[in-house]
Amino acid sequence: MPENVAGPIHVLFNNKSLRKTLLALRVPLGGLLFVLLLVRVEPGWFVPGLLVSVVGQLIQLWCMSTIKTRKRLTVTGPYMFVRNPMYLGRYLFVFGIVMMTGSPFWLAVLSIVYYFYMVNRVRREERILEDLFGEEYTAYCRDVRPYRPGMKRFDPAGLWSFNRESVVQNNVVTNIVFPCLCYALLFVSVLLRSG
Repeated sequence: MPENVAGPIHVLFNNKSLRKTLLALRVPLGGLLFVLLLVRVEPGWFVPGLLVSVVGQLIQLWCMSTIKTRKRLTVTGPYMFVRNPMYLGRYLFVFGIVMMTGSPFWLAVLSIVYYFYMVNRVRREERILEDLFGEEYTAYCRDVRPYRPGMKRFDPAGLWSFNRESVVQNNVVTNIVFPCLCYALLFVSVLLRSG
């Protein structure tokens, strides 16, 4: 994308007051978007979208039960394959739900918006991680790509790393219950629309 187009978009996605406002409004905005999606779900797209979304949610749960936020650099579990697996999981989670509409247009809109969200958020987070972990993080970045999975740091012993403190800290139970409720509502919408 030409810099004269992408540059202003990156500036927008790094606007601190806009990010703060959107963070404060994320629940009502997300609820509104979800309600709008409920009436657009196409019965033939429900199962394929559900499968993609569930894979994304499982990746997120794997991340949430592995990560040790700000205490030490997490390089086990999904983090041994890719530096930002939670964002990839979140993308698949939402992509699958939007996929249920059967609309390539909305999938493209989601993908473009999420790209700019993810790239800019990751840049901000990586600066923080460099400050926190220094050379350890720099070495990790040399071995593990930000978005495309690889096997350079694969270690079978760390594959299913699980941290009870992380499960509590990252509200894993809520992150299981809430998506299941969303899936149930989407399923009811499909049943009602398919008559």
